[in-house]
Amino acid sequence: MKLLLTSGGVSNASIRDALIELLGKPISECSALCIPTAEYGHPWCTPQSAWRFIAGRSPAPMCDLGWSSVGVLELLALPSIGAGRWVPWVQAADVLLVDGGDAMFLAHWMRESGLLDLLPSLADKVWVGVSAGSMVMTPRIGDDFVSWRPPGGSDRTLGLVDFSIFPHLEHPDMPHNTLAAAERWAQAIAGPCYALDDQSAIVVADGSTRVVSEGQWRQLRE
Repeated sequence: MKLLLTSGGVSNASIRDALIELLGKPISECSALCIPTAEYGHPWCTPQSAWRFIAGRSPAPMCDLGWSSVGVLELLALPSIGAGRWVPWVQAADVLLVDGGDAMFLAHWMRESGLLDLLPSLADKVWVGVSAGSMVMTPRIGDDFVSWRPPGGSDRTLGLVDFSIFPHLEHPDMPHNTLAAAERWAQAIAGPCYALDDQSAIVVADGSTRVVSEGQWRQLRE
C-alpha cells in the first residue's frame, strides 16, 4: 500500500496535495472506506467521537474531503461475516481512512479480522492514518502510548514501516506532548523516530519516505 501517515488528518494544502498524488486522481473520483476501530480501545474516545469521525465532523479532516463515496469498515465485525463478504469491499475502494484512538487495539483487530493479511495484495490502494491509525504501521509505539494491553503486553505494532511516530507534537490540548517528552520517548525506541505536529505527515510510497509539513516536526533518530 501507499501510506499517508498523519498526526491530525489532511489538515492543510500540502498534505492534501500529497494525498491526491498518491491517489493518482481527484478526491472527488475516489471511493473511501473509513475504519473507526481504534476509537474503542482508548479511554479518551467515546461513541460520540467515533460518530464524528464517520460523519466527517472530526477535528482531523478525513471523511469530509469530498470523496465520491464513504463507507464504514468496522474491523470488530469482520470475523463474524466472513472474508467472502468484506474483502471485495476493500478491493473496490481507492483509500482506507483510519481513525486514531489506541494503536495496540487497532493492531490486534487488524490481525484478528484478516485485514493485515490482505494488505500485501493492495499495492494500488492508499492508507491514510490519523494518530493511532498512523502509529499502527510502525514497529513500536512506546509505553507512553499504550492504554489497551494486548495478549503478551508489549508495545509492538505491525512493523510495516521501519520508523516510529510521536504524534500531536506541542498540541495545545495535550500539554505532555512536548519536544522534550518526544526526545525521552525516542530514547526507549529502537530505530528511526519522528515527532509530528497536526500539520505534518509522512508519505511512504515507491520505496521512499518523506515528510510533508506546514508545521513542526523533528526526526529524533535516523
